[in-house]
Amino acid sequence: AVGFWDYHSFITAAAQYQPHGFCTTGEKLQNMKEVAAFLGHVGSKTSCGYGVATGGPLAWGLCYNKEMSPSKIYCDDYYKYTYPCTPGVSYHGRGALPIYWNYNYGETGEALKVDLLNHPEYLEDNATLAFQTAMWRWMTPMKKHQPSAHDVFVGNWKPTKNDTLAKRVPGFGTTMNVLYGDQVCGQGDSDSMNNMISHYLYYLDLLGVGREEAGPHDMLTCEEQEPFTVSPSSATSS
Repeated sequence: AVGFWDYHSFITAAAQYQPHGFCTTGEKLQNMKEVAAFLGHVGSKTSCGYGVATGGPLAWGLCYNKEMSPSKIYCDDYYKYTYPCTPGVSYHGRGALPIYWNYNYGETGEALKVDLLNHPEYLEDNATLAFQTAMWRWMTPMKKHQPSAHDVFVGNWKPTKNDTLAKRVPGFGTTMNVLYGDQVCGQGDSDSMNNMISHYLYYLDLLGVGREEAGPHDMLTCEEQEPFTVSPSSATSS
């Protein structure tokens, strides 16, 4: 995706969500940490970094804007009445926080007032829209009775007794739980979880905040958290 992602697109998208608290909740340090957390997720999901890559494996976020070799078209007929698949269209991963499946394209498109169900390719044609989609996902609860990734990160979310028993605490770790559920969390010390944490720490350093501000390990990880969401066996990516 050479030449696709740029700073202007990020700032244009962010301006729409700043009034709702995106990187504007609390003091400057908290805001910078939220930028790093958001970019940590984005970077880990769009990276083409590898062990001996120039600058190291964490320096290559926002390399891709779509899934390069999709194994299927991610059409779930269960949603044929609400978000019917468009013939000939593939709903593979696209965007800054890649979305998959017809129902996710449909729901996101409704929220952003863009016809992503019929035109998912818009996310690989328009960087501002790709960032907007990611920010909407960051700011919005994915399921009823769940917090958003933003709310669990900035402290708006107050854990219930059940959350505490499930080892879900405010912080970066629980953002992974909100966004990915059992695909990442409650799986022990997994590579996919550690990759996201490493990107978050990398961006804390890059933004001049410093990884020492990340907090204790139990705020960073979700290895022992009970997942908010359990994936259906058919939906390996959500």
